[in-house]
Amino acid sequence: MWDVPIVWIAAFIAGAMNAVAGGGTLVSFPALVWLGRPPILANATNTVALLPGSIAGAFGFRRELPKLRRWLLILFWPSLMGGFLGSYVLLHTPERLFRDIIPYLLLFATVLLMVGPRLQRWIPRPAGPISPWRWAALAFFQLLVGFYGGYFGAGIGILMLAALELMGLEDIHQMNALKNVLAFTINGIAALYFIQSHAVLWGDALWMAVGAMAGGYASSTIAQRVDRSWVRRTVVAIGFLVAFRSFFR
Repeated sequence: MWDVPIVWIAAFIAGAMNAVAGGGTLVSFPALVWLGRPPILANATNTVALLPGSIAGAFGFRRELPKLRRWLLILFWPSLMGGFLGSYVLLHTPERLFRDIIPYLLLFATVLLMVGPRLQRWIPRPAGPISPWRWAALAFFQLLVGFYGGYFGAGIGILMLAALELMGLEDIHQMNALKNVLAFTINGIAALYFIQSHAVLWGDALWMAVGAMAGGYASSTIAQRVDRSWVRRTVVAIGFLVAFRSFFR
């Protein structure tokens, strides 16, 4: 009887975290596993349930997209291919193996969230036009990001922002526009594959989708009253707690 409120509250928190600082998967996915859902199905369900947030994020930056046609043309296909490959590998990973690597995935995502702002400050901005080799390197990196996103997903926004910074993109609104569209591409193709493969627990997914949308909407008020860095530190603390608890289960 407690499953529905727990799932809804976890998704509400995840939606608010994703809108303010990122890292919502560190709450919503462990909540499903804690309730006894099979980890692979929990991961697939989490991806589908949080997809509306990706749609809203991409739509919010639609005015920036006409300026980014070349970036989108180069990065869209690696994102699509990587997202599909990651979701395919996930559903063909033995359940026991995936359960064993969950702590490492959670720890990796938490560290990404922790070092994300510093990572962007440490990256030198290149001068001059982008060479074909750098475009190729960026496309390959995006393929890897897409694969990770389709397989697990937490922290892909930080990876993409760091890569765009490294390529010399300076406008934060354009960077966020690209990040959100590419994240929607990765999560969207993964969600379609999970749905087609009947890997989604719809009883959880629908409640989570409602909770995540409510959390994302509420975060517009929360973001104005709470320091973003404090939210990030809280998310990191939760991530480390969940990851280390997973190591000793």
